[in-house]
Amino acid sequence: MNGKDSSSITRVLRGLLRPLVRLMIARGVTAPSFYRLLKSVYVEVAHRDFRIDDAPPTDSRISLLTGVHRRDVRAILSDTDDSWQTARSKTVTFATVLGQWIARPDYQNADGTPKILPRTGRPGDDFESLVQDISRDIRPRTILDELMRQGLVEDTEDGQLRVTPAALAGPSSDEDKIVFFAANVGDHLAAAAENLITDPAPFLERAVFYNRLTPDAVDKLETRAREKGQVLLEDLNTESSRLQRDAAADNTARERYRFGLYFYRETAQEDDTIAPDDASEDQKS
Repeated sequence: MNGKDSSSITRVLRGLLRPLVRLMIARGVTAPSFYRLLKSVYVEVAHRDFRIDDAPPTDSRISLLTGVHRRDVRAILSDTDDSWQTARSKTVTFATVLGQWIARPDYQNADGTPKILPRTGRPGDDFESLVQDISRDIRPRTILDELMRQGLVEDTEDGQLRVTPAALAGPSSDEDKIVFFAANVGDHLAAAAENLITDPAPFLERAVFYNRLTPDAVDKLETRAREKGQVLLEDLNTESSRLQRDAAADNTARERYRFGLYFYRETAQEDDTIAPDDASEDQKS
């Protein structure tokens, strides 16, 4: 990358970092803590993604690529803290159980809504069977307790289980929100970054954006986006569940994907320069 490209990326990063820094300040993450984290991420990415002939780079090469001192490179690479991966795996399992309950035809009523399930006692048609189809690493009771704690599943009057309306709104616990924030925003940034690095751009990454609208108009557009977006997400969830079951015995089934939606609104600042004619109907990085 030449100096001009580096300068352009630096200007872009300032804009990208503003909401992240706001979050860090709100959560008590100081600048020195972030610097230490950033340094370790530089080393991890260089070690994983900048290999030659699939051989891991030396400490000296990582130091050259990242600007991190070799002493710190060795210390970072020797740190085997996997708490993030553990938390992510746990949260993904909870979400998968809930997603399968909502999407699988054998766990749906005739109208497509998720069935009310007994905890156990009906093999193939109870909550325990649903969990064991997905993972045997976590006990069904542990998953149920967490889903109920978050208000995503509740008891019926006769002691069975049903999905609550809140289940369609996403994770509710603070820990799960953080995990999904990292996964969702991380994958979005990964797609956008790869589109900048690679030509032609390999990933779908589009947005509609307009300015100079009234609050009532944006209210209407946000409502429409939520309604249409929910329908699309539920359709993809159902189809993905079916395809995953079809590929259960296929050893090439190692791909993952994430498709997301977001809607952001704010009152424009006086120095906004996008004129009405510049508003885009469909932009792709």
